[in-house]
Amino acid sequence: MIMKPVSQAFLLCTLALAACGSSNPARFLPEVAASSSQQRLRVSTIELRDIVLPAYGSAADILSEGPDGALKALKGAEWADNSAEALTADLARRLDLGGSASVAAEPWPLSEPADVRLEVRIDRIVAAQDGTFRLSGQFAVASPNLHMREFLERFAITVPLADQTAGGIAAAYGRALDDLSGRILRRLAR
Repeated sequence: MIMKPVSQAFLLCTLALAACGSSNPARFLPEVAASSSQQRLRVSTIELRDIVLPAYGSAADILSEGPDGALKALKGAEWADNSAEALTADLARRLDLGGSASVAAEPWPLSEPADVRLEVRIDRIVAAQDGTFRLSGQFAVASPNLHMREFLERFAITVPLADQTAGGIAAAYGRALDDLSGRILRRLAR
């Protein structure tokens, strides 16, 4: 059977579209725990600067450490929003709900500057092969108007992974962010 050029082009386009539509990965968000109590802070406003992530931490793929130490993408699963801005907004919300200060991600939305600026730099974020989720880095608080003493503090957070599935990793990631939020709030309360 001889196909006309138009029908061949149509067939190729149809096959290409079918191939594109067949991979629709599930998308996951880090879980958010309900804040049980608000911590009384020494400042009333906090500007959270954009979180700095390693290149692999800002990828859409949900990664898991393999037996050889290599980070490998879980098939069919991605982060719902993998940008540093989304993570910044998530942490700002956790800090805002967990403390007495009003917290907003940069750019600061009010005309009066925030009492302090918070910077978070994550240098390691991994669902490790040993069944833990690890988040480490450093946070810094700058106080341009001297509302409080400025400081830098390193953090290394390890939480258990229920399993190495995308849902298990998202749940552990959420618990690690809750832990980080709690550490920052406790430090701002001193």
